[in-house]
Amino acid sequence: MQDQHAELEWRDSGVPVSTRFDDPYFSLDNGLAETRHVFLDGNDLPARFRDGFHIAELGFGTGLNFLTAWAAWRDAGVAGRFHFTSFEAYPMDTDAMARALAAFPEVAGLAAPFLAAGGGSARFEDAELTVIQGDAREALPGWQGRADAWFLDGFSPAKNPELWGADLMAKVAAHTVPAGTAATYTAAGFVRRGLEDAGFTVTRAPGFGRKRHMTRAVLG
Repeated sequence: MQDQHAELEWRDSGVPVSTRFDDPYFSLDNGLAETRHVFLDGNDLPARFRDGFHIAELGFGTGLNFLTAWAAWRDAGVAGRFHFTSFEAYPMDTDAMARALAAFPEVAGLAAPFLAAGGGSARFEDAELTVIQGDAREALPGWQGRADAWFLDGFSPAKNPELWGADLMAKVAAHTVPAGTAATYTAAGFVRRGLEDAGFTVTRAPGFGRKRHMTRAVLG
């Protein structure tokens, strides 16, 4: 597969925007607060954390979601290690990651070792990160893992529909433990239907910032 990387431009606010999908990597309001609201609260975290807890993600981007989850893990004081697997078709280079993450001093202490390790797959004392490069539609079926919680964080379904299709949602379900969860910032109807058809019980919840609604899902 040809190596492909993120194509970026930067807003005055310091938010990176994908020129390929014409969509920002995180909320223009506050990316860290968005991650906490959508992906942590949306998956009932950190209350569910336990040794070996596995988060999987569609769309690694800047790594902010991983760092936010890692910070929550440490704050929760859970013994052991958690696992985080992310699928990313267009990885961002470490210089761009560092520029984007500089906006969030709350995670600076974790961003430093993450960036020093190359901004990708790495093993830390209490966290194991695996970033799988490639189209998730091709990479996810062959993945051997199953997640306790999913962060569905691709670019907008209107601009990147390939990462939200019913076939891919079925693969997400197949790689989720019984009663596992998923959360996403979008409440697009076809995404919700795809999750429901895959076996998730789907609910709509208040969104973050300018988004009125988001989606939460529980398998089974």
